[in-house]
Amino acid sequence: MADNCIACLIKSPVALQSGDLKTDSSKPGVFVIEVTFPKERITNIEKITFKNYYTAFLTIRLQQRVSGESDKTVLKWKTCLRNMCLMSNPHTENGSQDYFSISKQQMLFEPNDVMTMRLILRQPSPVWVNFTLEDIKVYEYNINKNQEQGPWLPKLTLSEQPLNLSDGLPDPDVVASSVQQMWVLTEMVQNNSTSARVGRFDVDGSYDVNMLSYI
Repeated sequence: MADNCIACLIKSPVALQSGDLKTDSSKPGVFVIEVTFPKERITNIEKITFKNYYTAFLTIRLQQRVSGESDKTVLKWKTCLRNMCLMSNPHTENGSQDYFSISKQQMLFEPNDVMTMRLILRQPSPVWVNFTLEDIKVYEYNINKNQEQGPWLPKLTLSEQPLNLSDGLPDPDVVASSVQQMWVLTEMVQNNSTSARVGRFDVDGSYDVNMLSYI
């Protein structure tokens, strides 16, 4: 699955707060993290993983390319996950730093052909000063990963089938015994060999007539 992790751009969280941000001293209860994917390719999301940091609820919105009028491609925002609870009690630390994995089966629709993703984080409790999501990773769904064999790989014909080499081979035990005997004979010859040079057919510096008759 690590190979299917999408290289994407994750922007810093942006606070959503009513009123004047400069004069209003209240803590923002909503942050938005925007994730953008490469425009030159189609992104089909398999799952999203992250580590929580004191975020109580999570909503995910996706910007998808869809076919509009006259077969023109338009961009449309849709909510694929709504108010997922990350902390059982926003005022306590249960789940505040847990790891989460959200698969496409948990989403409201198929997260295909995605251009941009927005993670909307909410924390209604005033106890925590900061909250966010860390180590965000998005994994891609490969539609061809379940195909055992593509059309570009034709089946082997009879002539291309692997040969069965087990037929007609000698008994391995017999071969091992013969090799062992040959090794013993070789050792005996090497041990009994003389260092003196022996001619091919010469005997005491002259040829033996009996040996020449066999040539």
